[in-house]
Amino acid sequence: MPLENLNGLHYTAAEKTAVGTSLTAIETALAAKLKNLSPEERSKFGSVQEQNKLIINRVKDFRNSQPALSSPDIDWVEFQNDVDSRDFIQSTIARLESIAQSLNNNKIMHDYDCYQAALTDYDYSKYKTGTKVAGFEKKVNELSQFFNRTGTTNKAETPETTSPAV
Repeated sequence: MPLENLNGLHYTAAEKTAVGTSLTAIETALAAKLKNLSPEERSKFGSVQEQNKLIINRVKDFRNSQPALSSPDIDWVEFQNDVDSRDFIQSTIARLESIAQSLNNNKIMHDYDCYQAALTDYDYSKYKTGTKVAGFEKKVNELSQFFNRTGTTNKAETPETTSPAV
Protein backbone atom coordinates (compact mmCIF):
# COMPACT_ATOMS: atom_id res chain seq x y z
CA MET A 1 0.00 0.00 0.00
CA PRO A 2 1.55 3.31 -1.03
CA LEU A 3 2.18 6.07 1.44
CA GLU A 4 -0.58 8.64 1.38
CA ASN A 5 -0.91 12.10 2.82
CA LEU A 6 2.71 12.60 3.78
CA ASN A 7 1.98 16.12 4.93
CA GLY A 8 -1.50 16.84 6.20
CA LEU A 9 -0.48 20.24 7.53
CA HIS A 10 -1.84 22.96 5.28
CA TYR A 11 -1.44 26.72 5.33
CA THR A 12 -4.41 28.88 6.24
CA ALA A 13 -5.21 32.03 4.29
CA ALA A 14 -4.02 34.06 7.28
CA GLU A 15 -0.68 32.20 7.38
CA LYS A 16 -0.18 32.68 3.63
CA THR A 17 -0.91 36.39 4.02
CA ALA A 18 1.46 36.69 7.00
CA VAL A 19 4.29 35.00 5.09
CA GLY A 20 3.70 37.18 2.02
CA THR A 21 3.62 40.32 4.15
CA SER A 22 6.79 39.29 5.97
CA LEU A 23 8.63 38.57 2.72
CA THR A 24 7.54 41.93 1.35
CA ALA A 25 8.83 43.59 4.51
CA ILE A 26 12.19 41.81 4.12
CA GLU A 27 12.43 42.80 0.45
CA THR A 28 11.56 46.40 1.30
CA ALA A 29 14.06 46.55 4.18
CA LEU A 30 16.88 45.25 1.97
CA ALA A 31 16.00 46.92 -1.35
CA ALA A 32 18.04 50.10 -0.89
CA LYS A 33 21.23 48.15 -0.19
CA LEU A 34 20.95 45.31 -2.69
CA LYS A 35 23.10 45.52 -5.79
CA ASN A 36 22.88 43.47 -8.97
CA LEU A 37 26.20 42.45 -10.45
CA SER A 38 26.69 41.77 -14.13
CA PRO A 39 28.37 38.48 -15.04
CA GLU A 40 31.54 40.47 -15.76
CA GLU A 41 31.42 42.14 -12.33
CA ARG A 42 30.83 38.79 -10.64
CA SER A 43 33.87 37.42 -12.40
CA LYS A 44 35.96 40.51 -11.60
CA PHE A 45 35.08 40.71 -7.90
CA GLY A 46 34.75 36.95 -7.48
CA SER A 47 34.41 35.26 -4.15
CA VAL A 48 36.75 35.84 -1.24
CA GLN A 49 37.22 32.08 -0.65
CA GLU A 50 37.85 30.49 2.73
CA GLN A 51 41.60 31.16 2.88
CA ASN A 52 41.06 34.86 2.23
CA LYS A 53 38.31 35.01 4.88
CA LEU A 54 40.89 33.78 7.35
CA ILE A 55 43.18 36.64 6.33
CA ILE A 56 40.36 39.16 6.80
CA ASN A 57 39.54 37.75 10.23
CA ARG A 58 43.19 37.75 11.29
CA VAL A 59 43.66 41.38 10.20
CA LYS A 60 40.50 42.28 12.13
CA ASP A 61 41.84 40.47 15.19
CA PHE A 62 45.16 42.37 14.97
CA ARG A 63 43.25 45.64 14.54
CA ASN A 64 41.19 44.93 17.66
CA SER A 65 44.06 43.67 19.81
CA GLN A 66 46.99 45.79 18.58
CA PRO A 67 45.67 48.84 16.68
CA ALA A 68 49.14 50.45 16.60
CA LEU A 69 50.16 47.76 14.06
CA SER A 70 47.34 48.71 11.65
CA SER A 71 47.95 50.58 8.42
CA PRO A 72 46.99 54.26 8.58
CA ASP A 73 45.95 54.02 4.91
CA ILE A 74 42.84 51.97 5.78
CA ASP A 75 39.53 53.50 6.79
CA TRP A 76 39.11 51.20 9.78
CA VAL A 77 35.58 52.40 10.55
CA GLU A 78 34.57 51.44 7.00
CA PHE A 79 36.45 48.13 7.33
CA GLN A 80 34.53 47.28 10.51
CA ASN A 81 31.25 48.34 8.88
CA ASP A 82 32.02 46.00 5.95
CA VAL A 83 32.82 43.15 8.36
CA ASP A 84 29.60 43.76 10.32
CA SER A 85 27.51 43.94 7.13
CA ARG A 86 29.12 40.79 5.79
CA ASP A 87 28.44 38.91 9.04
CA PHE A 88 24.81 40.10 9.02
CA ILE A 89 24.34 39.09 5.38
CA GLN A 90 25.96 35.69 5.89
CA SER A 91 23.75 34.98 8.90
CA THR A 92 20.65 36.10 7.01
CA ILE A 93 21.55 33.94 4.00
CA ALA A 94 22.01 30.90 6.24
CA ARG A 95 18.61 31.44 7.83
CA LEU A 96 16.91 31.96 4.46
CA GLU A 97 18.61 28.88 3.00
CA SER A 98 17.37 26.83 5.96
CA ILE A 99 13.84 28.12 5.39
CA ALA A 100 14.10 27.43 1.64
CA GLN A 101 15.30 23.87 2.29
CA SER A 102 12.41 23.23 4.69
CA LEU A 103 9.93 24.68 2.19
CA ASN A 104 11.37 22.47 -0.56
CA ASN A 105 11.00 19.41 1.68
CA ASN A 106 7.37 20.31 2.38
CA LYS A 107 6.69 20.94 -1.31
CA ILE A 108 8.11 17.49 -2.15
CA MET A 109 5.69 15.86 0.29
CA HIS A 110 2.70 17.83 -1.05
CA ASP A 111 3.75 17.04 -4.64
CA TYR A 112 3.90 13.35 -3.77
CA ASP A 113 0.46 13.49 -2.15
CA CYS A 114 -1.01 15.27 -5.19
CA TYR A 115 0.56 12.81 -7.62
CA GLN A 116 -0.70 9.78 -5.69
CA ALA A 117 -4.21 11.27 -5.62
CA ALA A 118 -3.98 11.97 -9.37
CA LEU A 119 -2.96 8.35 -10.04
CA THR A 120 -5.87 7.09 -7.93
CA ASP A 121 -8.26 9.36 -9.82
CA TYR A 122 -6.86 8.14 -13.16
CA ASP A 123 -7.33 4.50 -12.11
CA TYR A 124 -10.89 5.28 -10.99
CA SER A 125 -11.59 6.99 -14.31
CA LYS A 126 -10.28 3.94 -16.23
CA TYR A 127 -12.59 1.74 -14.15
CA LYS A 128 -15.57 4.03 -14.83
CA THR A 129 -14.74 4.02 -18.56
CA GLY A 130 -15.23 0.25 -18.49
CA THR A 131 -18.69 0.74 -17.00
CA LYS A 132 -19.62 3.05 -19.88
CA VAL A 133 -20.37 6.06 -17.64
CA ALA A 134 -20.48 9.20 -19.78
CA GLY A 135 -17.52 11.58 -19.70
CA PHE A 136 -14.87 9.24 -18.35
CA GLU A 137 -13.60 8.04 -21.74
CA LYS A 138 -12.60 11.59 -22.74
CA LYS A 139 -10.92 12.14 -19.35
CA VAL A 140 -8.95 8.89 -19.64
CA ASN A 141 -7.92 9.72 -23.21
CA GLU A 142 -6.64 13.13 -22.14
CA LEU A 143 -4.79 11.78 -19.08
CA SER A 144 -3.32 8.77 -20.90
CA GLN A 145 -1.02 11.07 -22.90
CA PHE A 146 1.06 11.50 -19.73
CA PHE A 147 1.82 7.81 -19.39
CA ASN A 148 4.39 5.70 -21.26
CA ARG A 149 2.43 3.37 -23.55
CA THR A 150 5.29 0.89 -23.95
CA GLY A 151 5.76 0.21 -20.26
CA THR A 152 8.80 0.86 -18.12
CA THR A 153 12.11 0.88 -19.94
CA ASN A 154 14.94 -0.97 -18.27
CA LYS A 155 18.04 1.15 -18.84
CA ALA A 156 20.23 -1.87 -18.10
CA GLU A 157 18.97 -3.56 -21.24
CA THR A 158 21.05 -3.00 -24.32
CA PRO A 159 20.38 -4.07 -27.90
CA GLU A 160 22.70 -7.04 -27.35
CA THR A 161 20.74 -8.30 -24.31
CA THR A 162 17.20 -7.93 -25.69
CA SER A 163 15.69 -10.50 -27.96
CA PRO A 164 14.98 -9.45 -31.52
CA ALA A 165 11.41 -8.75 -32.58
CA VAL A 166 9.83 -11.63 -34.45
